Amino acid sequence: MKRIRIAIAGASGYAGAELVRLAALHPHFELVAVTSEKSAGIPVAAVFPSLAGLVSLTFHALAPETIAREADAVFLALPHTKSLAPVAACMETGTFVVDLSADYRLKDPAAYERWYQTPHTHAHLLKDAVYGLPELHRAAIAKARLVASPGCYPTAAILQLAPLFAHDLVQPGTVVIDAKSGISGAGRSPALPYHFPEAHESLEPYKIGQHRHIPEIEQEFGGLLQRRNPAAAADPAASTVLFTPHLVPMNRGILSTAYCRLKTPMPLPEIRRLYQSFYANERFVRFSEQTVPNPRYIKGSNYCDVGVYADQRAGWVVTVAAIDNLVKGAAGQAIQAMNLMMGIPEETGLTAPGSYP
Repeated sequence: MKRIRIAIAGASGYAGAELVRLAALHPHFELVAVTSEKSAGIPVAAVFPSLAGLVSLTFHALAPETIAREADAVFLALPHTKSLAPVAACMETGTFVVDLSADYRLKDPAAYERWYQTPHTHAHLLKDAVYGLPELHRAAIAKARLVASPGCYPTAAILQLAPLFAHDLVQPGTVVIDAKSGISGAGRSPALPYHFPEAHESLEPYKIGQHRHIPEIEQEFGGLLQRRNPAAAADPAASTVLFTPHLVPMNRGILSTAYCRLKTPMPLPEIRRLYQSFYANERFVRFSEQTVPNPRYIKGSNYCDVGVYADQRAGWVVTVAAIDNLVKGAAGQAIQAMNLMMGIPEETGLTAPGSYP
């Protein structure tokens, strides 16, 4: 198969570095350009010694038109609000784009402006952007030129609850998502809360009721309901969630625990059969009744482990999901989408299991 020339913008961040690592090992990708404003002019191996002998490129400053000409496909791992113009520039050249920021995830430009405090300057492209969760949008991703890769928290939250929303089983207004992420989820730029003495031996909730991933989660739940029951989807409460993220002192990984009530009570074995059927053909979602999901089992891998439980006395369903926030929650999922866009088997370059211990 012809080699696909790949460029990665924002390659010196945590997600960007993971993209470089995975792309360099991909059997059909040829990594031709990596950009970083802070590290321009510095060899990749000097910034990331772990990639010595694997990547010989040097970082350069981002020039969207240049990398679009050099590459067949571009990954953008830039901060939120910084991908708007670069995505548009790449799209003008006909380049395939996977954007890892939030800039093209929300279909409503007004919602984007409300949650990200800036106008969407290229709203005309939102109709072309496909939300890059393959388990829900595989066919659309395969036909897309622009994919908006999901956030890490939404990836876990959506996958752990999708079967229930897809069958319109969730009682409106009852979804509570309690998610915990390793410090790398906050990015590589230094900040006081992520300083070792501040984060070590600590557990802290943040952006309670205000996290920017909330509209992304609700958008996807609303879409699942729309397919099943348009009348139910018309009720805003039907897809509303209470979401609280936490930082925990580990390098990477997310553990998301979600609670909800069902419209009609179901025995746990029946709920589990629903999940088994929903994810029966999904390579990267592992549903298990025996093992409780734990980030240590998926570290460095593109898998999402999901478990379903029930508190029969209280009448609540409890779902648990674990992902690596930098792989299935970012770089791995982006490559999974790009594989589909390029007509490559979507698992290509992503089948390595998690490292253990």
